[in-house]
Formats: sequence, C-alpha cells, structure tokens
Amino acid sequence: MSATERNLTAAHAEVKAEIARTDTKTGLLLAFIGAVLAGAWTVAKDTPLNPAAYVVGGCGMVLLVGAAGLLLRSVRPNLRGRHGFPLWATLTPGEITTTLSEVDLSADIAGLSRLAVAKFTGLRRAIDLTCLGGALIVLAAVIAVVGGAV
Repeated sequence: MSATERNLTAAHAEVKAEIARTDTKTGLLLAFIGAVLAGAWTVAKDTPLNPAAYVVGGCGMVLLVGAAGLLLRSVRPNLRGRHGFPLWATLTPGEITTTLSEVDLSADIAGLSRLAVAKFTGLRRAIDLTCLGGALIVLAAVIAVVGGAV
C-alpha cells in the first residue's frame, strides 16, 4: 500500500469517526432537551404563573422544540444511496464486487466530509437554540418567583 493510499484510508476513517462522534453528541443533546422539556412542563402545569412567565417560558419551550427538530434533521438517514448500505442493498453480489473495485476513496472522503459539515452545522445551531431556550426558561422561573413575591 502506497503512502497516498494509507493517507486516504486514514482520512476516510477520520471523517467517519467525526460523523459518529457528531451523531453521539446529537443523541445526548436530544436526551437533554427532552428532559428539560419534560421538567419544565411538569413544573409549569402545577405552578401558578403570571402571564410574563408563561410567555417567556413558552418562547423557551418553542426554541427547545426547534433545537430538537434541528437535531433530528441532522441524524435523519439519507436513503438515496450514493454510498454505503443503501447502495449495496440495490446491487447483486457481482455488482458489489465490481463497484468495490472501482471505489474512488477521495470522492468518498469529499462526500462524507460534506455530510459531516452539514451535521456539525445543525448540531451547532441546535446547541445555540438550546442555550437560548434554557436561558428563557430560567428567566421565566425568575419572573415567576419575583412576580409571586410581589
């Protein structure tokens, strides 16, 4: 195996690992958002809140739901099949052998890298929305406490 082939193989493995890490982070953030939404809903439905707390908390909940939507979109499977198992599922065993003999690893790296960047972008936007939504929910709690004390 030449140095170029080793470098291509290493780059391919690195991009695939980054995609896996992003998907793992996405799963953890989805679980966190679900817990925050469930907790906020439980507290809000059992606590008398003033209108300002409802509005601010509602906006925070909407942002968290939006963040969850972005996360789900970033891990949505692509079944159009340019590479990976969707492609293999459409081929006969002979066609798989032929296709694998013609694999252009650099093209696959470029395609996977674009996929990774799209996933990173979605994750980053979801994190921003999660932070903003969480801040609004905390602000709603402060408004409820301060408003209830007045």
